[in-house]
Amino acid sequence: MPKIIKKPVKKAKRSIRPTKPSKAVLTLDFSQVDMRHVEQVGGKNASLGEMFRNLTKKGIPVPDGFAVTAEAYWRFLDFNGFREKIDGIMGGLDVKDIDDLSDRGHRVRETIRSGEFPPELQKAVEEAYSRLSRRAGNGKPIGVAVRSSATAEDLPGASFAGQQETYLNIKGKFALTEAVRRCFASLFTNRAIVYRAEKGFDHMKVALSVGVQKMVRSDLASAGVMFTIDTESGFRDAVLVNAAWGLGESVVQGVVNPDQYYIHKPTLKKGFRPIVGKKSGQKETKIVYSEEIYSPVRTVPVPIDDRNRFCLTDDEVLKLAGWAVRIEDWYSRRAGHRQPMDIEWAKDGKTGGLFIVQARPETVQSEKNADFMEEYVLKAKGSVIVKGLSVGSKIGSGKVRVVRHLEEMNRFQDGDVLVAEMTDPDWVPIMKRAAAIVTNSGGRTCHAAIVSRELGTPAVVGTMDGTAKLKDGMEVTVSCAEGEEGHVYKGKLPFEVRRTVLKGFKRPKTAIMLNIGEPEMAFEQSFLPVSGVGLARTEFIFSNYIRIHPLALMDFNKLKDEEIKSKIAGMTVGYPDKSRYFVDRLAEGVGRIAAAFYPNDVIVRMSDFKTNEYAGLIGGAAYEPTEANPMIGWRGASRYYDERFSRAFKLECEAILKVRGEMGLKNVIVMIPFCRTPEEGKRVLATMAAVGLKRHRDGLQVYVMVEIPSNIILAEEFAETFDGFSIGSNDLTQLTLGVDRDSEQVAHLYDERNPAVLASLRSVIRSAKKTRTKIGICGQAPSDYPEFAEFLVREGIDSISLNPDTAIKTSLAIARQEAKQAPKPRAISPNRTAAIPKPFPKGGLRGKG
Repeated sequence: MPKIIKKPVKKAKRSIRPTKPSKAVLTLDFSQVDMRHVEQVGGKNASLGEMFRNLTKKGIPVPDGFAVTAEAYWRFLDFNGFREKIDGIMGGLDVKDIDDLSDRGHRVRETIRSGEFPPELQKAVEEAYSRLSRRAGNGKPIGVAVRSSATAEDLPGASFAGQQETYLNIKGKFALTEAVRRCFASLFTNRAIVYRAEKGFDHMKVALSVGVQKMVRSDLASAGVMFTIDTESGFRDAVLVNAAWGLGESVVQGVVNPDQYYIHKPTLKKGFRPIVGKKSGQKETKIVYSEEIYSPVRTVPVPIDDRNRFCLTDDEVLKLAGWAVRIEDWYSRRAGHRQPMDIEWAKDGKTGGLFIVQARPETVQSEKNADFMEEYVLKAKGSVIVKGLSVGSKIGSGKVRVVRHLEEMNRFQDGDVLVAEMTDPDWVPIMKRAAAIVTNSGGRTCHAAIVSRELGTPAVVGTMDGTAKLKDGMEVTVSCAEGEEGHVYKGKLPFEVRRTVLKGFKRPKTAIMLNIGEPEMAFEQSFLPVSGVGLARTEFIFSNYIRIHPLALMDFNKLKDEEIKSKIAGMTVGYPDKSRYFVDRLAEGVGRIAAAFYPNDVIVRMSDFKTNEYAGLIGGAAYEPTEANPMIGWRGASRYYDERFSRAFKLECEAILKVRGEMGLKNVIVMIPFCRTPEEGKRVLATMAAVGLKRHRDGLQVYVMVEIPSNIILAEEFAETFDGFSIGSNDLTQLTLGVDRDSEQVAHLYDERNPAVLASLRSVIRSAKKTRTKIGICGQAPSDYPEFAEFLVREGIDSISLNPDTAIKTSLAIARQEAKQAPKPRAISPNRTAAIPKPFPKGGLRGKG
């Protein structure tokens, strides 16, 4: 290890010293505290008092408790003569010298733990505990959580959360006194020392308050964390709820991979049930009460049946999310601006009641600069060694350093990739030096995830076997830029960072929309300056979310292949009716995209797999014919009303009904692909109506893809059946030129810019204008060729849907083309019979209906 040269600590620039009250106040009940008391009781306790005083009467239950004040901490130090001693131990510390940091921190903590309580403090704590026991436990000593609350905690730019200790299931006056003393000592944990040094706080001018709160018996049920902002993208219209069995420390510490739920806030406020994401975690262990005095909690295995089921019902998830929204609204009013929140919750296993046990401002995503977007893009891919949950959206590479114990930290070098079972706050000094972080355990709200976001370091958590498969010295690339699933690739792979300035971006008059396939990317992509989604592909949801052929799910009990049946059973645990698995998963995927862009239009294309692609789904081979040319075979509309597949299509319709009805995401527009004739379109609409998905009911619009020459030739007849057109230039080019786009032999002839294709586009745009039908394009060509997009603008197309990575570049090209065009209405050419169309109504290009 290279020699570390110690440097004197710079004089602190910031200092926070609690204002001394005229009369010493050593404890305050939560009923006496609110956010005006941060200097006396710290951010955590001030927030608990704020909620207890104001939100319990609004139906949000917060367990009772009291705070040992910052003044009590100073009294304790002065009574024992510790100020000068601590100052002497800390003098000249270089926090980069990990060994010296550990030694000095240990000496300070031992010093504080050896101290005696002043008699008046001992009396004040015992009396406050007795009062709490009378209020909450019929006078008998109750179990309490004892939490540290620094006086600089949860201030903007100074998130001290997790820097100090928490002690759970503390019962009795002796145990409580000892827990308070240990909390005082935890102001000098290694991570807290480093944090203060980096933030410029004087160690001797930050005090510690201690919160004492009645325990919720979540050891008999579940607990977790929720945020009123997406922790990865910063999307503000979602609540993220994480849940695991037992006490909530399992989730906070990252000991388990928890269940995860996303809820859409705007439609939740309207009374809908918008759970737009739901994923079960492994939840292998839980923290429960122990009867031992010196070890009040213990970790035990979770029974296999509990691991395979969700910790919360949908009703409970929605209740928690509703509380989270109300808590955010309350704190936002106080702050004078929208304030996303980080909230801890617990469920009591005896009463079944849910409680909020902590809330603080979210201090990472909410403070990000929204004037630009940064996108990390892998330029090549290698073999994947391990997978897990991605934290953030960055990419990092370096040499693997597996660290199993704190004692191994001195082996870690700047730029290494930290690989560990999990991290806790003591690991922060080396986490700051890592190029990337990989852990076996944890979810998106675990310690490693929270710190990684704050540091801006890519992390892949919950890999299960990262420490086994990744070896010291191995060069790897850690990618969090490919959606919810993070990948650790073998070798150092090339990548680039694309930075897009959004501030002052002027949108073109032509509506720019996005083509999206991956629901987990939708929140991040919603920040692009676009008008919605022109193509939401359900095929990705089929392949990655569902993975099972819908008919195999519907016929589960009749399946003869035991291997396939066993695989389906394992994937659909908790679903006695396997069809519901399909409906729920599809609805969640579509719902997440619709939520990301709400209230803008999201055009969802119903399934457009070919027979060979359907056959590739689990159980699909038994239901799909073998076709010589699937590209022009049994696909799209022709499947939907066919008795061999119509019952599966009805499940798709049920999923859309759930998104629009139950979730309230009425911005979803349905689009039918590969519809060969107007008569076929009518048969599809009748099939949809049979399950309640009726065109124009509750504002539902149905569009059709324009990708077959018959769609061009009979455009006016198709306009009578559907509410809008969306051009699929890929298939249209293939069928216009008679070129199999997958064939290498004729690939040189495939070109969307061919005059025959352009003539077809010009024709259908004119037909749309004549019939006053909304028309857009969702094919690949505008993303690949700016001149193609410029052609469409000249022809008067209403919207152009682009791939996210080309949206800004092509938008600029379109704006330039619009600027070239005369501001007056275009003259109608002699061969055009349509009148100049009236402007579309303000607020959207929704076409007819």
